[in-house]
Amino acid sequence: MKDMIPALGELTVAGIRAGLASGAFTAEAVTSAAIAQMQATNGTYNAVIFENDAALDTARDIDRRIAAGEKVGALAGVPIVVKDPMDMVGFPSTAGWRLLYSGAGGVDLMPERDSPVVARMRAADAVIIGKTNVPILSWTGTHANDSWAGPTINPAAPDRVPGGSSAGSAAAVAAHMAVIGLAEETGGSIQNPASAQDLVGIKPTIGLVPNAGVVPLSANRDVVGPVARTVTDAAECLTALAGFTTEDPKTLASVGKVPADGYAARLSADGLQGKRLGLYGPGWRPDLLSDEAAQLYERAKRELVAAGAILIEDPFAGTDFASLRQITPGTPFFDGRGLESLPYDMTCYLRRLGPDPALKSWNEFVAATASENVLGKGAILGYLQELPDFAPCLADPETPPALPAFTELKRRYLELLDLVFAKHSLDSLVYPQMLNELPELHSGQALRETTVGELNIAGIPGVTVPAGYYASGAPFGLIFLGLQWSEAELLNQAYAYEQHTRHRKPAV
Repeated sequence: MKDMIPALGELTVAGIRAGLASGAFTAEAVTSAAIAQMQATNGTYNAVIFENDAALDTARDIDRRIAAGEKVGALAGVPIVVKDPMDMVGFPSTAGWRLLYSGAGGVDLMPERDSPVVARMRAADAVIIGKTNVPILSWTGTHANDSWAGPTINPAAPDRVPGGSSAGSAAAVAAHMAVIGLAEETGGSIQNPASAQDLVGIKPTIGLVPNAGVVPLSANRDVVGPVARTVTDAAECLTALAGFTTEDPKTLASVGKVPADGYAARLSADGLQGKRLGLYGPGWRPDLLSDEAAQLYERAKRELVAAGAILIEDPFAGTDFASLRQITPGTPFFDGRGLESLPYDMTCYLRRLGPDPALKSWNEFVAATASENVLGKGAILGYLQELPDFAPCLADPETPPALPAFTELKRRYLELLDLVFAKHSLDSLVYPQMLNELPELHSGQALRETTVGELNIAGIPGVTVPAGYYASGAPFGLIFLGLQWSEAELLNQAYAYEQHTRHRKPAV
């Protein structure tokens, strides 16, 4: 019977591809089901802040092209959501801030063209069903409680934080509104919500995926990546996102680094056989795991060994790696170095909006948002004043900053990573993504991760994967880390772990 769509929580990229090819169902039927799920559950989870009224027209056009024998993209008919700060024609990029949304009394930043990542999703024939919630200026990796749209609720643990700042994209996927969500990370904003909501997340190497046309925190650290329910779906999306564009010159470094057949083609359940994996320990960071997190990590280690991995205890022991991380004063648990360039990065972002945006410069941006000065002492970005090279960036937002302290720190991180990987012949690192259980939603406590700062400043990739549950039911996840451009290897290892354990349970 036509249009026999699998349960929404079981929809995958490959399943949709096969169903459309066989005629079992249409893109319109899949999209209609996703929209119905969004409308039925978004009142509970508050994941989507803008619905895309053109979604069904996009799906019908895909069906028309398939019927005509025309070629369609690799993500044809796949319902996806886009994180609010990513420019998408027809929608304001509000960055979760009421002062940047006319519907809440602010101004609208309306792009004249899509960000490259949104354009690539359209080119792959994904069906964008909406844009998703974030905290103000994506400032926190814990929640979206301060968004003009209100808090996002975690479908996997409704009384716990959803992770941030890509809280809404993760919640839309976890609540089965979408198969894939576009997320973006500066300091944990892909890995935190993916792990908190029992999902797979890919934080790519800096330079693999363009971040032009995305409201910035740091062009030196910001990177776009997918969240999904399976490793394969996340890998399929990364293939569509990755690669060079002149809009983002740093992506030139990705040339020759993207697998010719994509990131999903060679995933294998044997992906951990003989792989040497470094384990979390004080050589990386002095922060201790909670008793329950340590117990869950011990179980994960046994599972990794059963899948063929060779585990190396604390490979960073004896180095000064752990001393490089510094928690920035004014933050609970965050090394903010590299964000000094925000004034210049915002200047570049505003220029890209078009010839007549509502705000044209950093100074206009500051003036329009002066009633909630985010850079003031005690404000959400007040910690930037503590960073070594912020003052000259603030004084001259039109000039590209040098950032000597940040670049030296990045060099040192990369040097030590190379040395440790070579010394121990490592294929990756595998850590618990968090030190302890998720905080309660309105506790005011920060989510405490194991890799933010190190991962983001070095610019290396990480892949999160579900790895079980605390006694409370809150998710426990692993993160696989590697050297620059090692996404294919990390995905293969994460896939093998996923296939051997199958820990994830549907949230709704």
